[in-house]
Amino acid sequence: MNNVFGAYANEILLILSLVVIFGSVLPAYKFFGKYGLYAMTIIATITANIECLIMIRAFGMEQTLGNVLFAVTFLITDILSENESKKDANRAVILGIFSSLFFVIITQSWMLYIPSESDFIMPSIKEVFSNTPRMMFSSLIVYAVSQFMDVQLYHAWWKFTEKLSGNKRKFLWLRNNGSTLISQILNTALFTLLAFFGTYDFQTLISIMLSSYVIFVVTSICDTPVVYLARKIRESRKLKVQK
Repeated sequence: MNNVFGAYANEILLILSLVVIFGSVLPAYKFFGKYGLYAMTIIATITANIECLIMIRAFGMEQTLGNVLFAVTFLITDILSENESKKDANRAVILGIFSSLFFVIITQSWMLYIPSESDFIMPSIKEVFSNTPRMMFSSLIVYAVSQFMDVQLYHAWWKFTEKLSGNKRKFLWLRNNGSTLISQILNTALFTLLAFFGTYDFQTLISIMLSSYVIFVVTSICDTPVVYLARKIRESRKLKVQK
């Protein structure tokens, strides 16, 4: 058992993180409504920008951590677009941008302090967060562009599917995946180039792009049932209010 886990530790951990992170969205929405999703957006954007500094190899591909956390922000905006409003989805994007800016300012301020003689953690802090500005600003630009694009595409697909079927509820899977998969192409290419160009060779950059997009394809497919369940939560809440 230990040998199996050792050989596939990264793959197992990535699958578990997908289940835990995506699974956390539903209780956040059920108990706290859209404000729970706003909180999840803030947590995900901050932690993803730390995780993406870590390179791993999983499923035969070299990739950065943070892909699942970034993917959950697209899930959140899709749920908000479907159940709340376009304005609420855009507000989640703005909250993600604000939290990223706040985080980078705070982390960079830590390195201005002069540590005491007994301090032992400052070298590690500098090692981690000295690369943060480039990563954070790259992430910030890409996050803003791709997320606003995702929201726009979601509602464009929604108009198309409603016109096609005459039913506003149908084809949720199409607008969910259609918006995310297109916006993730831009997200993957821009982030890899802005964050890692000059740090890794061209072959590694292509590998990061491909592996990241493969993960986003998988996570987009996996998040579709979550959007359907979130819609059921919303409808159940409306029924309770009516009663």
